[in-house]
Amino acid sequence: MGERTVLVLCEKPDAAVRVARALDEKGKPFERKMNGVPYFEAKRRDEQLIIVPALGHLYAVAPKVRDRNTYPVFDFYWLPKYEVERSAKQTKKWIDVISGLSKEANGFILATDYDIEGATLGYTILKYACGGREKEAKRMKFSTLTTEELRESYEKLSPHIEFPIVEAGLCRHFVDAMYGINLSRAMTVAAKRWSKKYATLSTGRVQGPTLNFLVNREKDINSFVPTPFWNIKAKVRIGSSTYEAEYEKDDIERIDEANAIVRNCKGKTGKVTSIEVKKFQQGPPTPFDLGTLQTEAYGFFRYTPRRTADIAERLYLEALISYPRTSSQKLPQSINYKTILKSLSRESRYKILALELLSQKNLMPNEGKKEDPAHPAIYPTGDLPERPLSDPERKIWDLIVKRFMAVFGEAAIKQSVRVSLDVNGHCFYLRGRQILKEGWMRFYSPYIRVEEVLLPSLGEGDEIEVIQVIREDKFTSPPPRHNPSSLLKKMEEVEIGTKATRADIIETLYKRGYVAEERIVVTDLGFDVVGILGKCCPEIISVSFTRDLENRMEDIQNGNERMEYVIDRAVNQLKPILEELKKREEEIGQELSEAVKKARMEERVVGGCPVCETGKLIIIYSRRTGKRFLGCTNFFKGICKTSFPLPQKGTLKSSRRNCGVCGWPTIQVKLVGKRPWTLCFNPRCPSKEGKT
Repeated sequence: MGERTVLVLCEKPDAAVRVARALDEKGKPFERKMNGVPYFEAKRRDEQLIIVPALGHLYAVAPKVRDRNTYPVFDFYWLPKYEVERSAKQTKKWIDVISGLSKEANGFILATDYDIEGATLGYTILKYACGGREKEAKRMKFSTLTTEELRESYEKLSPHIEFPIVEAGLCRHFVDAMYGINLSRAMTVAAKRWSKKYATLSTGRVQGPTLNFLVNREKDINSFVPTPFWNIKAKVRIGSSTYEAEYEKDDIERIDEANAIVRNCKGKTGKVTSIEVKKFQQGPPTPFDLGTLQTEAYGFFRYTPRRTADIAERLYLEALISYPRTSSQKLPQSINYKTILKSLSRESRYKILALELLSQKNLMPNEGKKEDPAHPAIYPTGDLPERPLSDPERKIWDLIVKRFMAVFGEAAIKQSVRVSLDVNGHCFYLRGRQILKEGWMRFYSPYIRVEEVLLPSLGEGDEIEVIQVIREDKFTSPPPRHNPSSLLKKMEEVEIGTKATRADIIETLYKRGYVAEERIVVTDLGFDVVGILGKCCPEIISVSFTRDLENRMEDIQNGNERMEYVIDRAVNQLKPILEELKKREEEIGQELSEAVKKARMEERVVGGCPVCETGKLIIIYSRRTGKRFLGCTNFFKGICKTSFPLPQKGTLKSSRRNCGVCGWPTIQVKLVGKRPWTLCFNPRCPSKEGKT
């Protein structure tokens, strides 16, 4: 038999490099380029391997009716991505190169990410670019891009690709495209026909309910009526130190009761009536799934879920961590805990901690409940960086390494102390907290939130000086605003979207101008969009409606449902919604047009005019010169002629903050490829003294 030529299809160029190095017998594959597209030739026993990367998805779902003013459309098919998206022109040469190389091959292996997206993009490339080779292709399954695992994956090839997962992926793409394109067209067309101006408006199967969460929270905040209540605290002196004691009743609803307590306790001495000491164990954390990694990264570094996912993807492609898009909290023994820890011990900052864990007789991780059939929890591979990591990459890698080590640690032992004080018949509590044994916390430091309060030695009957009794006037608080991390957690709880798409949905809400700020505020446009959809087609913003489709797509993946049935059901659910939108197009168009106009004006408002103090400063574009400047709205009334020059490059928007030095409104300037910076346009601002 002659030598076989096998085409190995990878998801991205960085992955192809690692697969090629791992599979070549000498670890030195030959790199080639065709029309600028890199691919590799490797030799393994009697097979000539051609390892070629994609650029993520090379094909996309598109409606057969391409006119964007036409809806509803229910006929969709897969097309090369460059025919669907203007920004994807480069994918044409990748498809051409893969198609050409496939003609030389008599064997095919799919080595894309082992998840629903990796399976779907691999299937479409095998089917459309490689001439229908999807049924004969074999499958590499791996969770890391380490040399050892890639070689093992090649030796244990699955005989075919995972068709149930492919079907679920195909179905998701069809359903999401059908909902997103039809609903977005309906909104955009209605607004355009009314105003004769184009504005990008969108909603979708997951985007609608997610925005509705935020609108409902905003309504709760806006309609919240604060109720007064009072807290009582006492400052006491023990030795040379002062401590704060809490009153036995948390919230007091009547001011006369609060005043009476203060009067009765003022100038009195406290007496220790009891001391309650409790010791308890706090077990180690569970391993990271993508959601908990995103939550921790937001809490410690303020990275958005999307940014964390992108950084984790880069670390995975560098073979530093396992596949990050997982919902698992399990670490199987097959990943070889000891080997990973031995490798990590080569890094000086992890050496002592890793060796301490290796000295244990049994390494047993504290696993969580969640499982993922495709991948284990996120863990470090043990490989060390081959290049200097950027600061964000280093932080996320360190967080993952520390979390991995912490799950093998012993339980921490903590002690709480509650000292009861009698002050003229009223009970106050002194509370102490102390860590007696760090256990797993040593391994997870500095990513722990612990504040110790040490109390001096006290005994029953001891008298304590009460320095001051304080009445605190308070009001009940509205529900807190969501941030990107808590919103992602909410989406997980109600089971809409996927671990791979939730962060993108949140980014889209910001991009469309429906929400703003880190503590998420819904804009007027976001309110109007939900209001219009809720009035015309409430199903689109319904969680149960979306979750039902999610469950059915999961049934496809588990082999319990057919893709055709789910798509037919989705079409039948969508048709009456679109008919209603079509019937009320004029009404919807007017409401959306007015909402967009109002939103665009709001985007131009920078803040109050500091000169006349009655107008607003807005970004104005000169019809004569084409330049932009800042001007007061009272100019048009002949009241105020205040104006200021602005940078002519980059995008501008209000920073929603005043200058910390002079108090004037400020503008955020964003140049392409550079970090945003804040500009105070007050020419006499003291912060500008000495600057040229």
